[in-house]
Amino acid sequence: MTTEFFIEKLKAKGLKLTRQRLAIIEAFVAKAALHPSANFLYQEVKKKMKGISLSTVYFTLNELSRRGIIHTLDFDKMENRHEGNTEAHIHLICKQCKDIRDYHSLLFDTKNIEGKTGFRITETRFEYHGYCPHCRKDDHKGLRK
Repeated sequence: MTTEFFIEKLKAKGLKLTRQRLAIIEAFVAKAALHPSANFLYQEVKKKMKGISLSTVYFTLNELSRRGIIHTLDFDKMENRHEGNTEAHIHLICKQCKDIRDYHSLLFDTKNIEGKTGFRITETRFEYHGYCPHCRKDDHKGLRK
């Protein structure tokens, strides 16, 4: 995903490309693999655009999510995160470092499911919670059950 990809999606949805939105999109694209939170993106954007507010970042991310340009991942026990990959996939979420990784599987062939069942799928979310390879290095120390 590139900045241009999101700019085109923005325009296709009838949204204006403001300086603030462009800065947020650029930071989002640069850190997309991290599934960044609004606070994280705010800190990144603030490095280049001193006058941006956290509420502008939240509003922009909510608007992009509402329009289907990005997905917002809502969590109970950690900060909400955002992703640009709007295709169905599995999230692998580390309980220790909170890293989120995408895993693509044929299990989520939504077009095939819709064709066979007639059910129109509008949203999917599937998660595995556990420990990433980096955090598993501590397994031998008995830090986790």
